[in-house]
Amino acid sequence: MTHRRAACLGHIRRLTLNLIARHFLRLACCLLLAAAAASAQGLTDKALLEPPTSNWPTYNGDYSGRRYSTLDQINSSNVHSLALAWLFATGTQGIKSTPLEANGILYFSVPDNVWAIDARTGREVWHYYRQSEGDHIGNRGVGMWHDRLYLTTPDAQLVCLNARDGKLIWIVKLADADLKYFSTMSPLVVRNHVFVGVSGDVTDIPGFLDSIDPVTGKLQWRWWVEPLAGEQGANTWPNVESMRHGGGMTWMTGTYDPELNLLYWGTGNPNPVLVGSARPGANLYTCSIVALNPDTGKMVWYYQASPHDVHDWDNVETPVLFDGEFNGKPMHLLGQAARNSFFFLLDRTNGKHLLTAPFIDQTWSSSYDADGQPIPKPHVAPSPDGALVEPATGGGTNWMAPSYDPQTGLFYVTATRTFSIYYLTARGKAEGWGGRDRGLWDDTATRAIDYKTGKIAWTHELGRGGSSAGNLSTAGRLLFTADNAGNLLALDPATGKTLWHVNTGGQMENSPMTYMLDGRQYVVVAAQDRLMAFALPEQPSVTGVQSAQR
Repeated sequence: MTHRRAACLGHIRRLTLNLIARHFLRLACCLLLAAAAASAQGLTDKALLEPPTSNWPTYNGDYSGRRYSTLDQINSSNVHSLALAWLFATGTQGIKSTPLEANGILYFSVPDNVWAIDARTGREVWHYYRQSEGDHIGNRGVGMWHDRLYLTTPDAQLVCLNARDGKLIWIVKLADADLKYFSTMSPLVVRNHVFVGVSGDVTDIPGFLDSIDPVTGKLQWRWWVEPLAGEQGANTWPNVESMRHGGGMTWMTGTYDPELNLLYWGTGNPNPVLVGSARPGANLYTCSIVALNPDTGKMVWYYQASPHDVHDWDNVETPVLFDGEFNGKPMHLLGQAARNSFFFLLDRTNGKHLLTAPFIDQTWSSSYDADGQPIPKPHVAPSPDGALVEPATGGGTNWMAPSYDPQTGLFYVTATRTFSIYYLTARGKAEGWGGRDRGLWDDTATRAIDYKTGKIAWTHELGRGGSSAGNLSTAGRLLFTADNAGNLLALDPATGKTLWHVNTGGQMENSPMTYMLDGRQYVVVAAQDRLMAFALPEQPSVTGVQSAQR
């Protein structure tokens, strides 16, 4: 071997070693990044049990449904400095979902779509799209378990995605879309259960709640809203056929008490919707709050807010869980501002009724029975000539999120004054709606309810028309909501006084949420197809100040 050839071989050997070293270095970096990404995008069971601060891991932020954050960086003394941090436009229909936030990534949805975006900047990380048939009225958001996301669809499917890259893992069928089932709710994850409800009331289909295995997508149990023949409550229906076509959709996300291990869920109206004569009786367990064992699906107790409903007043508004005194005794409470315009307070350990009070004007009831259930006045049921009733089918409130603030002890709700004429149109055997309602007028207000008395502590008018804006209260002594002119509002939760506002250029159709990342608190809302984050101006670092001084 000549000296020149040996030198050449040595050079090639060094190059090869350098390439191998670079390859392994690159591979190690990739593995570290992958591990970091996996760690960053995973959601632990512990995070689901903690107050929402650096994460907002469920539809309501935590299992309680209170929509209260302990964050106070943005507070009543500095909220006047709140400014837009970033904006993300989807170019789709309006955003009705509340984003989840886990380890710096926001996940949100509209029908057929899910996005993952950087929670600090609004930069898109990935986008999932699946075209479907069915009702595209809206989607409330996704559920998350470890590194998986769960989305319900307009064609009544449950989609499981990899949270790291948005790739499809599996799809399972919840119900038959040809029967006009669909699903809009944000799944609720509790340990190894994904709870999923269904929607639809244009046909006479029965409602149910499913518990799904988060890994395999297999059904763990199904709870039917209507009892089966011979079961408790079956005597509140005229016959088996009416029960099996009785409606009671599970439209919205429920709540959960880890200490009692009870799942609380609201149920929708009975079918045919406006024709009560087709289904005499209380029609259990429609228009109710039910407490279920999450591991078995067995019902522990129920409370029916609207027995024998004939006005489409689904009772699916969030059952909010909080602890407090009532009549001088500490209690585990459940409060609900229901679509029938009444606020209900229950002992959530056993479903015992504690208080009923209207939270907005209504004309259909002026008395209650021994269980606090409103008794309908004569002549408020739909008729061929029409019955003028307040509220309309949209109710005194609807799916927009309420909030409970433990600092003020007040329960906040988006409340609507609304009149409608209810007509019966069905001839012969009624199916579906069996009638129509004609809305006449409405306006909206945020109302603060004293849960101990049911009295209204204050009212903040939001303007003419209906509102779909929800509520968020924080330890910064702020209540975030929106008015009907497109203004995002920060109110004083004790008085309802406006402390700050900004026009977002469109009506808000979701509910605000908040989180803290890298020492900066963000408040996120949606207006039409735009998701927006607001924060206080970033403060210059000490190093930056010193550099500038030099």
